Amino acid sequence: MQSGETLTAVLESGDTIQYIYDANAPRGGMKHTYFTPDKKFAVQFFNRQEDALDPRLQDRIRTIVGIYNPTIAEEDGGALGNTQKTAEYFRQRFCWPVAIVRQPEFGIVCPAYPDNFFFDAGASAVLNLKGKDKKSNWFTGKNRKYLSPAERGDFRTMLKTAIGLSRTIRRMHQAGLAHSDLSCNNVLIDPKTGSAVVIDIDSLVVPNKYPPEVVGTRGYIAPEVLATMGSDRGRILPSVLTDLHALPVLIYEYLFFRHPLIGPKIYSADSAEEDDFLALGEKATFIEDPNDTSNRPPDLDVTIGSLSKGLERLFIRAFVDGLHDPAERPTAMEWETELLKAWDRLYPCANPQCEKRWFIVRDENDPVCPFCKTRVREKIIRLGLKSEMRGRHGVYREKSDIIVYDRMPLFDWHIYSNVHNDEKASPEMRAYIAQYKGMWLLVNHGAEGMTSPSGRLVPKGSAVELKDAALFRMSGKDNGLLCEVSVNQNKS
Repeated sequence: MQSGETLTAVLESGDTIQYIYDANAPRGGMKHTYFTPDKKFAVQFFNRQEDALDPRLQDRIRTIVGIYNPTIAEEDGGALGNTQKTAEYFRQRFCWPVAIVRQPEFGIVCPAYPDNFFFDAGASAVLNLKGKDKKSNWFTGKNRKYLSPAERGDFRTMLKTAIGLSRTIRRMHQAGLAHSDLSCNNVLIDPKTGSAVVIDIDSLVVPNKYPPEVVGTRGYIAPEVLATMGSDRGRILPSVLTDLHALPVLIYEYLFFRHPLIGPKIYSADSAEEDDFLALGEKATFIEDPNDTSNRPPDLDVTIGSLSKGLERLFIRAFVDGLHDPAERPTAMEWETELLKAWDRLYPCANPQCEKRWFIVRDENDPVCPFCKTRVREKIIRLGLKSEMRGRHGVYREKSDIIVYDRMPLFDWHIYSNVHNDEKASPEMRAYIAQYKGMWLLVNHGAEGMTSPSGRLVPKGSAVELKDAALFRMSGKDNGLLCEVSVNQNKS
């Protein structure tokens, strides 16, 4: 066969797919990859014949492509509870195998990564990155400085990336699967759009059925896995719990551009290899551990204390309480929940030179951008959203809160108590915030039955002025949220 020759693969379904033979096809640890003529799909075969013939491996992949697949609706043979809408949503966030090749040998067909997960010619003025995958560490490691400013995104887009990844991993765990090698190499990100895609799906772990094929990637392997690697007895293998170490490592890197465990502490003076093994394994210490500062870098400026209180608590649970006690680690759903709460407390930095451009308002009474130290000079307006307690008419409890900024969009989950910001929610804007002639307004764009503080109906296109202590209904429906406005006098 010659490079450029078009070949045909037969799928298990009986359908066929064409691919272009390449003598220098990209090779990973387990597979090599060819592409279809339109480059929309990758056809992958195993490097080792014994892997391709392994009946357990074949059975595991069939399971992953079928009944555990969150990118296919349940009615079409995909994951339990999956609708066509949620299947389409996660199709954009997983590079999930779509078919199994039967001939010329056992293999898989995967969608090619979307174009925005490849660098273009203008990605760097120094390096030739055109066509390279956008692996996470391009944006969080030392090579970040070589990327064009447009490629780097900002704090807001990196937070959006973290939300998307936590939601994707939550869905994978709900399907009963673990990734086993969640790392910067297997999560591609695009900070320009705040999107992420999880790849290398065919190596997933099906608990109690198919063991992991890989241990993981340096820096993302859970400490207990690393610490027991040389042991035949008591060896700990990748699982959902080890994913729950790798996930916050990635989130921490997205938000701070540093690794949570790699600091100045020396664990072994005998060899660099042993020092690294201990630093990420048995002796691992969080660089922001409030009780042990031995691994804290001297120049640590922006810390988890600059995030929301909920995110700070999760990082402590992940890297202090749960670092060596896997059962204490927050779930992917907990990360998703707190990241979404933090999203609603984002605020634009007024400093045009601030590279981060956005920050989380932790203290409404003293709002300062932690990245450039620019203080907010205007009043901070907070919307406290409350839901009516079931069976207790007129009694409300806190649901969430929002720090508003000009042109901020609001959605169904800001209007109704029974809607959550997840893959099932509508992306349609229902209201927005506007600053107009010195007033702050909440403009009704599509909420049914919104009322003013005086109880009058606020039709679509009309607005409620956001004055301190104002109280009004976001919707007149039974599940409509009650909104309480707080105008904070900050210390500026």
